[in-house]
Amino acid sequence: MTDPATSPVAAAEPKTVPPFAVIPGVQVQQVLQGREKEVVELVEQTYRVHAAGDSVNPPSYFLRFPDRPTSRIIALPASIGGHVGVDGIKWVSSFPDNVASGIPRASAVLILNDRATGYPFACMECSVISASRTAASAASAADWLSRGRGRPRRIGFFGVGLIARYIHTFLAATDWSFDEIGVYDLSGESAEGFKGYLERSGTAARVTVHDGPEQLVRSSDLLVFATVAAQPHVHDVTWFSHNPLVLHVSLRDLAPEILMASANVLDDVDHCLRAGTSAHLVEQTVGHRDFVDGTLADVMEGKVALADDRPLVFSPFGLGVLDLAVGKYVYDEVAGSGRLRVIEDFFSELRRYG
Repeated sequence: MTDPATSPVAAAEPKTVPPFAVIPGVQVQQVLQGREKEVVELVEQTYRVHAAGDSVNPPSYFLRFPDRPTSRIIALPASIGGHVGVDGIKWVSSFPDNVASGIPRASAVLILNDRATGYPFACMECSVISASRTAASAASAADWLSRGRGRPRRIGFFGVGLIARYIHTFLAATDWSFDEIGVYDLSGESAEGFKGYLERSGTAARVTVHDGPEQLVRSSDLLVFATVAAQPHVHDVTWFSHNPLVLHVSLRDLAPEILMASANVLDDVDHCLRAGTSAHLVEQTVGHRDFVDGTLADVMEGKVALADDRPLVFSPFGLGVLDLAVGKYVYDEVAGSGRLRVIEDFFSELRRYG
């Protein structure tokens, strides 16, 4: 008979339930504002950890609504190791019709779970975290992917919502400067609003609002697609004959023939080749994945040599591990400052037998 005193259960380290805190958006912004370079470095480290296999990042789960076909809510569960060491999930909604009412399209929360007990220890406003990790990923890709072809001096933004603004902010904060900035959006009012933001940001670049997409694409060496497009709407390969670097952040703008004529770098191959992304459509068309040159982590590790005689497209699906890494960074900063808003008695049933 096993001695209870020496059983594995008895020998296990005692566990305690962590306090549960809520971190609102204002605290998230206070932590992240002005620390763009640190966030880019954190995102790059997270890509490396993920590529090394020290993570769990299952497919995202899409909640769709038959009566609201343009809307969706996405669950991104994940676990990241390395120096971050946290589990959790992002719950992010996209309701494009919000824009007509003057409120943002997307909203999100992030739950962080303790690795020892599984108990959640923080609920965080995550739209800023999500935008920051997306922008940091784009800025990192712009840096690494332009190293063999020279830094672009003309950038074009195709779609000008929150994500576009954050990407510009992160590029400026990581020492990018441009001679020309092009802007195009289906909403002329949004395009003018983004132009106003750019001019207030202090940029020395000439800012041009374009009447059509072809003008924007042909006049830009670095393109940022940040739309809410559900299916490809850019089809003409000749628009890209000048071989620009394309940050295909919104994933579904480019027709398969454009990706097939380009060099392609993804953040995660399995994630990008699903959910009807442009890259997924290419795989369905050609029946293989040979059109993928590698991942951004492969580029960082020097495992991929990229051609400079074709357009270069970066398609980041957006990994939950990035949200966790940035979220844990915010949590640690807020906790370290003594400003955590702990919810006392959040967990009430803590005794097994009452």
